[in-house]
Amino acid sequence: MGSWEIRNQMRRRVAQEEGVLRKGAALNVALCHPAAYPVAMSSLGFQAIYREVHAHPDAAAERAFLPDDPGEHRRSRTPVFTYENERPLADFPVLAFSVAYELEITGVFEMLDLCGIPALRAERESGRARHPFILAGGPQTASNPAILLPFVDALVVGEGEDVLRQVLDILVGAERRDWRALLARVPGCHVPGVTTDAPAPVRAPDGRLPACSQIVTADTVLSSMFLVEAGRGCSRRCAYCVMRGPRCGGMRAVPMEEVLRRIPAGARRVGLVGAAVTDHPQIREIVREVVSGGGAAGREIGLSSLRADRLDEELVRLLAAGGCRTLTTASDGASQRMRDLAGRDTGERHILRAAEFARDAGIGRMKLYEMIGFPGETLDDIDELVRFALELSKVVPLSLTVSPFVAKKGTPLGDAPFEAIPSLEAKLARTRSGLRGKVEVKPASVRAAWLEHMLSQGGESAGLAALDAWRGGGRFAAWRRAFAAIQGGDAPLAP
Repeated sequence: MGSWEIRNQMRRRVAQEEGVLRKGAALNVALCHPAAYPVAMSSLGFQAIYREVHAHPDAAAERAFLPDDPGEHRRSRTPVFTYENERPLADFPVLAFSVAYELEITGVFEMLDLCGIPALRAERESGRARHPFILAGGPQTASNPAILLPFVDALVVGEGEDVLRQVLDILVGAERRDWRALLARVPGCHVPGVTTDAPAPVRAPDGRLPACSQIVTADTVLSSMFLVEAGRGCSRRCAYCVMRGPRCGGMRAVPMEEVLRRIPAGARRVGLVGAAVTDHPQIREIVREVVSGGGAAGREIGLSSLRADRLDEELVRLLAAGGCRTLTTASDGASQRMRDLAGRDTGERHILRAAEFARDAGIGRMKLYEMIGFPGETLDDIDELVRFALELSKVVPLSLTVSPFVAKKGTPLGDAPFEAIPSLEAKLARTRSGLRGKVEVKPASVRAAWLEHMLSQGGESAGLAALDAWRGGGRFAAWRRAFAAIQGGDAPLAP
């Protein structure tokens, strides 16, 4: 695939999109997502910021994504272009990156490098060329923004809807040489080299909720699905989660009428989004209205987070009527002892009851998300997981997605170590062996989880190590060497 084929792929995707925004403006911002198009365009936050930029009277946004095949871009010397007007990123005065989690940092490096833009802020400032101003935000800023600091000119920490207007006012109305100093005065903005301490994450006013889709297209992970928030934040106290209630201020449920008002009459597939959608006090009424509101055929519906303890027969039947074919929920603890440690309110009885509801409603499969590697976990806990998964599989066909626990800063388990890679791999092997032929097991990469842990626990030096690893080819050995270098030659937990 050469440059012409790359452009044609972009044009085919744009031709399928509904809701693209275009306008002339004093300031053109390249809104960049360091993931490939199908994943990025399923991000409600990314779409919400796209709309917010266009809502400013003097600003417009064009979207850019990590290429599906960065190597082909490199071989054909094709820079990253925006989808709206096919402009290379180097032509924009401002690049705004939305970063969802730690491992997307390498996508930032890749996109900048393909356009000849140095990743390091110091290199951009010291060179003769005038490079774009790099702004970043997104969910990663609420977890560990420090890893991004060597690379950005400014960082918006937390929810960006309300702050973005102030940021754009500065970028439109002030001289570029003054941008960083002025942005440092904006609540929630962290300007490396100007602000000394990271600000507290900002919260958008309740009146700015809910976020909803701007562009709907079939070429995404959530194909042709209109997304709308049912609520933001979470009132639960899971000890491993950055969205836990005391940290994020609890769940802000969006009134039912406001959720429904945002859904276009012609939307055939609707996704309700939030960290704890099933905790919404009117979730059954919302789902019922969505499913029945699309005419004789009804609408399809999806929920982003089903809590097993909140499911009942009525809700599961409504989901089945809305096209649900797999009931997805989470255990997040191999045993009840581990779930108690993690602060989960879910017990075996909740999950078993959910499986029975799914079977009775005609839903053909249950998918259960599981985490292993919590502190103090033993093989007895893994055996309990195997025993319970086999019990569930007798009720409804079961898929088990197993991921290693990764500690996040600012949570009660934030300083927990990452279990040794060989130990985790042995636990996965024991799980697969115990469930072979009876339960589908989908293990996440243990090595990728270790990289995520090292980035989630690190500071600016961990971000620089990520750059070194990416420059070194991005293989696991390169990451080990990079982390070993910042720890004096000792890279823990490597196999």
